[in-house]
Amino acid sequence: MGTGHYFWAIFYFTSLCSASLANNAKINFREKEKKVLDQILGAGKYDARIRPSGINGTDGPAIVRINLFVRSIMTISDIKMEYSVQLTFREQWTDERLKFDDIQGRLKYLTLTEANRVWMPDLFFSNEKEGHFHNIIMPNVYIRIFPNGSVLYSIRISLTLACPMNLKLYPLDRQICSLRMASYGWTTNDLVFLWKEGDPVQVVKNLHLPRFTLEKFLTDYCNSKTNTGEYSCLKVDLLFKREFSYYLIQIYIPCCMLVIVSWVSFWLDQGAVPARVSLGVTTLLTMATQTSGINASLPPVSYTKAIDVWTGVCLTFVFGALLEFALVNYASRSGLNKANMHKENMKKKRRDLEQASLDAASDLLDTDSNATFAMKPLVRHPGDPLALEKLRQCEVHMQPPKRPSCCKTWLSKFPTRQCSRSKRIDVISRITFPLVFALFNLVYWSTYLFREEDDE
Repeated sequence: MGTGHYFWAIFYFTSLCSASLANNAKINFREKEKKVLDQILGAGKYDARIRPSGINGTDGPAIVRINLFVRSIMTISDIKMEYSVQLTFREQWTDERLKFDDIQGRLKYLTLTEANRVWMPDLFFSNEKEGHFHNIIMPNVYIRIFPNGSVLYSIRISLTLACPMNLKLYPLDRQICSLRMASYGWTTNDLVFLWKEGDPVQVVKNLHLPRFTLEKFLTDYCNSKTNTGEYSCLKVDLLFKREFSYYLIQIYIPCCMLVIVSWVSFWLDQGAVPARVSLGVTTLLTMATQTSGINASLPPVSYTKAIDVWTGVCLTFVFGALLEFALVNYASRSGLNKANMHKENMKKKRRDLEQASLDAASDLLDTDSNATFAMKPLVRHPGDPLALEKLRQCEVHMQPPKRPSCCKTWLSKFPTRQCSRSKRIDVISRITFPLVFALFNLVYWSTYLFREEDDE
């Protein structure tokens, strides 16, 4: 008898457990979710126009915590001073009016896709130029309501933001582009934005930019005061470093090559006028085109940039090489004129000497009335002025020579004729131009690289 009662007890307990499991399997928690949504957001139960209460249900400001996920940075425009970014923007706050029963942990959260069903912070991006949401295939937005009344709002957006740049060190510069978020209508008495604790800003790992590198980012607060009150504001500063290798290949090396090519005219013959003029004009026009192309990709600013100093000096060197040929040509023509004048003077002196020698010969043959020859003395007396003049010239030529300097010794290797001045100018330019350009490079790179380190 006892054994039969024991068997029936086990059978009854097993039946109850099977019925309980069958009832639980038939429960549709999605229907439960609908009932909960109707319960907390039904007509006359929730008003989305009223902001949530403060911490612990007080009358203080509502606290909204922000975090961002930077998906990509498309472009950074120097001429427009803006950059485009695509990010996932998240806000989280607590609204005690949205608390619900989680059915013993079965409902982890409720999901909404209509932001107008609940109260939303009036956040806006203060440095935004353009922006749009993403609606393919469905709107990239969701709202999650947790059992304790916590609300998570997430949306994917693309923004074009203003980024004022200081281009004094361009292209050796670093730029700071900010993303500013502020409340439009609620003051800090009603709404306060805070960064989410832990890791408020995340950046995708494989972020690649064509001409910049994202070095780091910093989060900060930027509350603003106006005549209508104080408004909460958050900002994140993105520090970009410009990639210099692109500008080294596209600008600096070609400019150096143009300057060096302009020096080839120093080695051409001074008589090759078409070749030297063509070379100088071609390099000058190419350098001017290079400079205008660089300025076309930059905004018109009132200060001097590092690239302006470089292109300006390179253009000056090319222009100086062209002016050097003009000086050489002028010196050559002036030397030829002086040489011709010198030849004429020498011919005139030669004719005068010949005439003087003929006169001297006629004086020696002096005939008197008796047809006898009288010879004049060939030796001058000590008091003769002509003898004194000859002696003085000898004394001048016998004076000891002065010790020449190094420059004069080097220049004395060239002929001292007037027509060789142009050759001297070419030889001096062959050494002077490269030395001055090398000195400029030393000063330029040391100055701007040290300024870049100081700014960092």
